[in-house]
Amino acid sequence: MADPKGFLTTPREEWPRRPADERVRDWDEVYVPGALLPIVGRQADRCMDCGVPFCHEACPLGNLIPEWNDLVSRSDWRAASERLHATNNFPEFTGRLCPAPCEAGCVLAINQPAVTIENVECAIADRAWEEGFVPPLPPERLSGRAVAVIGSGPAGLAAAQQLTRAGHTVAVYERDDRIGGLLRYGIPAFKMEKRHLERRVGQMRAEGTRFRTSTAVGRDVDAAALRARYDAVVIATGATAWRELTVPGRELTGVHQAMEYLPLANRVCEGDLERSPLSAAGRHVVVVGGGDTGADCLGTAVRERAASVTQLDIYARPGAERDEQAEPWPTYPRLYRLSAAHEEARDLRSAPAADADARLFAASTLRFTGDE
Repeated sequence: MADPKGFLTTPREEWPRRPADERVRDWDEVYVPGALLPIVGRQADRCMDCGVPFCHEACPLGNLIPEWNDLVSRSDWRAASERLHATNNFPEFTGRLCPAPCEAGCVLAINQPAVTIENVECAIADRAWEEGFVPPLPPERLSGRAVAVIGSGPAGLAAAQQLTRAGHTVAVYERDDRIGGLLRYGIPAFKMEKRHLERRVGQMRAEGTRFRTSTAVGRDVDAAALRARYDAVVIATGATAWRELTVPGRELTGVHQAMEYLPLANRVCEGDLERSPLSAAGRHVVVVGGGDTGADCLGTAVRERAASVTQLDIYARPGAERDEQAEPWPTYPRLYRLSAAHEEARDLRSAPAADADARLFAASTLRFTGDE
């Protein structure tokens, strides 16, 4: 640690967001451009470099968090990028999209606000691209083996990149017309601009990974033929079968799944469509589900100029502090969190009947009613 008392003297400070009334007029990322780097060094200094860093255990990737926090606090961005990329192929994705269970496991979070680990991660990734610390890494020699990867979401892309760098000839098969899976057509651009995805795909092409878009395995190419052609096949198709809400009226016109709605909005941003066929413009919208996908729909509907948007959350409103009996540290707690979309709905008063910021808590959907 550059400052061994940083966790005592420096308060938590997060990447500031642009004003809500400004950012809902575009699809750019919600954060103030350039506002993270000036504060991130001090935030990294809040890391205590614990003897047993529980953030390691909480992170699904096992990121070496204390190590790169220390390097950022010392402004050694190249070394920080190397330590971060040692466990994470795409930190600019996770630094924007991950729910940050590492912060729930931060030892400092026992009695203080956690280190802003996710912000530090994002800053390292962005700085690495700006400084040229992440060039393509094509293999020195080929293994003579070929691997097919089915699916181009984050798991498929990470597997493809590691296999390519190991010297195998890799082809990624994607049923959509563009690479990225949910990163492309599920995640709204205001959470992660697609330029980050394009940049990584470009890096992978330069390393030798091949991409086959608009190709559905089992329809456009036979699975048995694929298995015979390649030495190995990686299946990374994701969970594209949505959960159904089996209540009366589900078949009514105007009731849609999130993954019917969000891809169309993303295609508008890509320039494929002038207007989404499911645009919320001028409509009174109800989002069933209180999770991240529901928040994505909320933020999208607000940007499409919906007349109102209300989100139903089946759970009671959680508290602002961890329930130490039900969810002791270092478990990931249910807290009242204010996403960018909820902040926008609150400030713009998009749901006058809601309990707070567009959400109705402890609300269970019993039926849909209508005449169409």
